[in-house]
Amino acid sequence: MSDAAQPTAAEVRAAAEAVKTALDRHLAAVERRSGEDDPAVFEAFNQLAAAAEVYDELLYDRYDEVTPFEIPGAEDALPPYTGPEEPNALSVLIRRDYAVSEPQRLLAQAERIEAAEGDDGSPASGTVHGALGLLFGEFEPDEIASRHKEFGLEEGDSTLWVTAADEPADPGEWLEAPFEQVDPQQVVCRFDVSAVFDDEIDDDEDGDALEDELGDDLDEDLEPLDAERR
Repeated sequence: MSDAAQPTAAEVRAAAEAVKTALDRHLAAVERRSGEDDPAVFEAFNQLAAAAEVYDELLYDRYDEVTPFEIPGAEDALPPYTGPEEPNALSVLIRRDYAVSEPQRLLAQAERIEAAEGDDGSPASGTVHGALGLLFGEFEPDEIASRHKEFGLEEGDSTLWVTAADEPADPGEWLEAPFEQVDPQQVVCRFDVSAVFDDEIDDDEDGDALEDELGDDLDEDLEPLDAERR
């Protein structure tokens, strides 16, 4: 960017001081927390994230330098919860991805299902999509998840969302499009499993060496900012 548009050194310094102040406030709020969902900790967390993001941007604009801090983007976090404080109903939405890693094992399992049901010779077990239909018709999804290797499947990413509502849906109300009307602001919590998180752990371990080199100038780093807070 042009020199005229660059922040001044004083502005960068002020942003750094704001991060230090936000760190102190966050630590004080954590030390005084009244429970797991203490709003004071949540507010201090957001203030720290905002201050760190401003400093990171100004530092880059002025000096073409970056910080080791990871600031979560909007796409990484749930929006503010606006659902009922005391839900009378809930929905659990689950997605699990699999790769068909061993088709022959899957087909053999489908043949065993057909044999047990007395359907020997049915063409359903002769194709992968037919075998999958038999498998998921015979076993609960949780059992398939726990025995996926036995069925010739390899686990991929998965996610579980718990959404809240004032009243249960009417029977058959959402069956035609079960996942179309999910309101992210009604999500109470979510749990994600992905191999990408293993890569992040490796990156964190690499970063520990860098942190040792930086010394003890900061009593705490901003690494917890990549966690979702409600």
